[in-house]
Amino acid sequence: MLEELKQQYGYLFEEDLLQEINNVGTYKDIPEGFKLIEIGDYIKSMPLLVSGAIKILREDEEGDELILYFIEQGDTCAMTLSCCLGNAKSEIRAIAETDTRLIMIPVTKMEEWLGKYKSWQKFVLQSYHNRMSELLEAIDTIAFLKMDQRLFKYLKDKAMVNHNDVIHVTHQQIASDLHTSRVVISRLLKTLEIDGKIELHRNNIKILEL
Repeated sequence: MLEELKQQYGYLFEEDLLQEINNVGTYKDIPEGFKLIEIGDYIKSMPLLVSGAIKILREDEEGDELILYFIEQGDTCAMTLSCCLGNAKSEIRAIAETDTRLIMIPVTKMEEWLGKYKSWQKFVLQSYHNRMSELLEAIDTIAFLKMDQRLFKYLKDKAMVNHNDVIHVTHQQIASDLHTSRVVISRLLKTLEIDGKIELHRNNIKILEL
């Protein structure tokens, strides 16, 4: 377990902190599609990703979802962190994008380490910065990109976090993530295929331009 932790976080944290994380953290293996965090949950621990990827979504008043960003191995979710430290309800939904291995850190330790380890403090601040940048990118994508551009960006992002240019996703799943209709997605996917950017297959989509 400790060796796995060192592989992903050894360049960030000192030996003492890695040992503490290993001692107090709870390792969990999460299958693809599993809902880790629901909107309205009180969060008592923060996930550090050892492997895999998680997608973070918001929900509107009608229950429709919109994907905000992905987090990958060697990272965490700043929104989860702020909810833990502020004892506030979660405003996001977190779903495993792939089979994922993570270690859950108790909130009491998170607070303690902020004063004890500079590397942890730096990691937390960097996580906030990274997530803020991704949120701004998500806003820019929604505000300034046409739906076909948003779709192609989504497909490329999904391919990158899966480390595979072939992604297994339904047209309805894409429509839900992008807050649009399946009919629109199917039409735009066909256009992207004609443009030579993707190949559509029965159960998957191959990204030709990454």
